[in-house]
Amino acid sequence: MKPELSVVIPIYNEEAGLAKLYARLYPALDALNLRYEIIFVNDGSRDNSPALLADQFRLRPEVTRVVLLNGNYGQHMAILAGFEASRGEITVTLDADLQNPPEEIGNLVAKMREGYDYVGSIRRKRQDSAWRTYASKAMNRLREKITHIKITDQGNMLRAYGRNVIDLINQCSEVNTFVPALAYTFARKPTEITVEHEERVAGESKYSLYSLIRLNFDLMTGFSLVPLQLFSMLGMVLSAASGLLVLLLLLRRFLLGAEAEGVFTLFAVVFFMLGVVLFGIGLLGEYIGRIFQQVRGRPQYVVKTVLQEPPFVERRQENKVSPSLPEHP
Repeated sequence: MKPELSVVIPIYNEEAGLAKLYARLYPALDALNLRYEIIFVNDGSRDNSPALLADQFRLRPEVTRVVLLNGNYGQHMAILAGFEASRGEITVTLDADLQNPPEEIGNLVAKMREGYDYVGSIRRKRQDSAWRTYASKAMNRLREKITHIKITDQGNMLRAYGRNVIDLINQCSEVNTFVPALAYTFARKPTEITVEHEERVAGESKYSLYSLIRLNFDLMTGFSLVPLQLFSMLGMVLSAASGLLVLLLLLRRFLLGAEAEGVFTLFAVVFFMLGVVLFGIGLLGEYIGRIFQQVRGRPQYVVKTVLQEPPFVERRQENKVSPSLPEHP
C-alpha cells in the first residue's frame, strides 16, 4: 500500500548528526499513526554518511529508502530527486540538522488535511547568527517585490506539499530552481504556519555567503524578469541624465569659458557609468548562463542507486506457489 506521508531529507556531510536525527525522527512519525516513508537523498557526501544511511535502511527497511546520487548537485536538486522517488499523498521536506524539530511534521500534516495543498513554515525564533537573520529578512522583502511570490520565510525548508504539486514539480526540468517558490506557483491553496526553530545539533551550515548569493540569484532570475526590466529603465534614465549633463557642460563652456576644475567630476561620472554598464553585463550574463545550462539538456542529477525494499506486490508474486493442475483420466 502506498504511504500517506513521504518525508524527504537531503543529506550532505551529516555524519555527526544522523544518530540524533534518527532518534527523534522515527518516534515522531510513529506517533502519527499513519503509513509513512522516509527518503534520505545523499547528495554526494564525502564523509561516512552513505554508510550510516545504509545501516539505518537495514534497521527499518519497511519505512526507509535511500537515494544515492553520484555527485553533489545541491540541496534543491537533491530534494527534486526525493520528490521523484516519493509516493505519499503528502510530502514533507526536512533538513537533517534538526534546526526544524521533526515533531513539527504532525502540525504540517494536520494543516494539509484542512484542504491546503502547500503549507510553508515560519520560524518562531531563529537560532541563526544576527547577520544571517537580518540578511535573510532583507532578501525576503526584495524577493517578494521582484517575484510577487509571498513566502514569509524562504530559508526554512520544513514544508509540506500535496500530491498535485509534487506531480507538477516532477514534470519540470529546470536546471536552476528554488523548490518552495516553484511549489508556490503551482499550488491552488497555499498557506503558512509558525514552527519552532532550534540550534544546530552538529556540524555547520553548508551554505556559505557565496552559496546564499547564488541561491538568491537562482530565485530571482528563475521566477522574474524584473531585474532585467529595472536595469533597462535605469539605462534609459542614465542616458537621459548623461545627455542633460553634456548639454549643461556645453552651456558652461560657451558662457564661462574653458575650466579644468570639473575634470575629476567628469571622471567620477564616467567611472560610475562604467560600473553600471559592467553590472548590467553581469546581470545579462546570469540570464544567458542559465539559458545555456538549460538548452544543453543535461540531466538535473544522476542517481547511482536506491536502497529500498521490493514492492509488496512483487514480493507476493515471488512467494506465490502455482496451483497444481487437476488430473485428467
